[in-house]
Amino acid sequence: MTIYNAPTKDTQFILHELLNITESDIPGYDELEADFTGAILEEAGKINTEVLHPLNAVGDREGCRLENGVVYTPTGFKEAFNQVREGGWTGLAGDPEYGGQGMPYIMGTAVNEIFGAANQAFAMYQGLTMGAYASIHAHGTDAQKAKYLPKMSTCEWTGTMNLTEPHCGTDLGLMRTKAAPQDDGSYKITGQKIFISAGDHDMSDNVIHLVLAKINGGPEGIKGVSLFIVPKFMVNEDGSVGARNGVSVGSIEEKMGIHGNSTCVMNYDEATGYLLGEEHKGMRAMFTMMNHARLGVGLQGLSQAEVAYQNAVEYAKDRLQGRAVTGAQNPDGPADPLIVHPDIRRALMDQKSFVEGARAYLLWSSTLLDAADRNNDEAAHGLLSLMTPVIKGFLTDQGYDMTVQAQQVYGGHGYIEEQGMSQFTRDARIAMIYEGANGVQALDLVGRKLAQDGGKHVMAFFALVKDFIKENEGDEALKADFLDPLKSASKDLQAAAMYFMQEGMKNPNAALSGSTDFLHLFGHVSLGLMWARMAKVASTALANGATDTEFYETKLATGRYYMARRLPATKMHLARIETGADTVMALAADSF
Repeated sequence: MTIYNAPTKDTQFILHELLNITESDIPGYDELEADFTGAILEEAGKINTEVLHPLNAVGDREGCRLENGVVYTPTGFKEAFNQVREGGWTGLAGDPEYGGQGMPYIMGTAVNEIFGAANQAFAMYQGLTMGAYASIHAHGTDAQKAKYLPKMSTCEWTGTMNLTEPHCGTDLGLMRTKAAPQDDGSYKITGQKIFISAGDHDMSDNVIHLVLAKINGGPEGIKGVSLFIVPKFMVNEDGSVGARNGVSVGSIEEKMGIHGNSTCVMNYDEATGYLLGEEHKGMRAMFTMMNHARLGVGLQGLSQAEVAYQNAVEYAKDRLQGRAVTGAQNPDGPADPLIVHPDIRRALMDQKSFVEGARAYLLWSSTLLDAADRNNDEAAHGLLSLMTPVIKGFLTDQGYDMTVQAQQVYGGHGYIEEQGMSQFTRDARIAMIYEGANGVQALDLVGRKLAQDGGKHVMAFFALVKDFIKENEGDEALKADFLDPLKSASKDLQAAAMYFMQEGMKNPNAALSGSTDFLHLFGHVSLGLMWARMAKVASTALANGATDTEFYETKLATGRYYMARRLPATKMHLARIETGADTVMALAADSF
């Protein structure tokens, strides 16, 4: 049986000491006092520790089942979903006009980390609904918003996104699903979609599908794609659920992980759908949901790393194996606990420094989203757009690696299902693939985001790093351990960007061959910046006589580890990038 406890103390440190959210000019932040956010996080921790995490192994073991066209979720899921809905957790950051609580996105991030860590498969039902909610809220008509959003906010009705087809994933221009216009303004949707997370289940009264399809006679390729609202059940004029639409589940996918989530093959047989947004502009509307989802998937990387780390720490402190090379640490016992051994410490420090750095990065990034949405801050929007592939790609790659390291701490027991560690690894694996595989995220970063708006957003990021270093260069407590490593890593990132500018136009393969390395380089610098900022806060707190010295000293020691042992990876990534494309593209296809 695995354990999970919400990291409330660390989240509060980031919200109120690192980010000083109540002092922000973002509307709504002034209401996020420490007592208020602490109470929310404590309550989220309670329902997740007591209700949802015990169901994590149940969902993994039982999975979902399809019987006579009905999808049934694992034992206990439906009752737990009702508890989550009744607690108001689903509409935390939703628009009050449609039944939401109107909290800033940053609180959604803080709470959703807890839900995702406790039970990722379960959390996806409400998470995907909020993504569909965001697309309808941004692109729907007033009538569409009034019809769907109130019950999606409460998850009485859940939502999905339908993109992928058997013959096309990333290349959506190849899709075959068709939309035939009807005299009443609706469309008849016909086609098949695969890999549809939460595609159907028994926990809500309706499922609102957002489906990409091509209107008959429209432009070829991606320019002919439109987005449609296709409810599982038609909605009557009074808002009640009506007749079954032409939507059915072909099968439930058998997957490596997230067994508790019903990943479905969805069949549309002249199902009634309603255009969302403009004709042939479906990707614009869908990207609202996808960008929302990509930030959420990055959060999944953190969440699985966190819960895996918590269990690895407990095991390393409890399991007796061997003696410390410097002398027995548990002389009255037959052996010392695993945690005395340096390589176990290395694995745990890798995990700890990642999860705490990633948490700070995601919460800081959430302030950018709130600034963009609530203050119409274009600079914040541009910076977040630049970093979205980094958040999605780097945090899920690293998050998966951390679950593997946590599993490794258990040795052979980590490979045995009853310990529960393999589930974290299996569940984390999908986050590297869905919502745009990480290789595609890297191509997007290098091929599009880096040069977006004349490169001003990446220059803004460089300026953030430079300004922080300059503002604190006189702080001797930070210089050697934090500022100097951050400056060196930032120079590596700038050198890589310059290489792409100089070589990319002459040989695009030279840039694209280094795209994944660039994404990771960018990610390490981002976490390095977060650690330097957290170190500043911690050292200042200690200098001012903070009473909780252990917390701040631990924060500094963890940060020093990241800067000394993890951040130097930027030099490896730069070296790879600068080798260009020759070795990558050397073989003919037949030589593989």
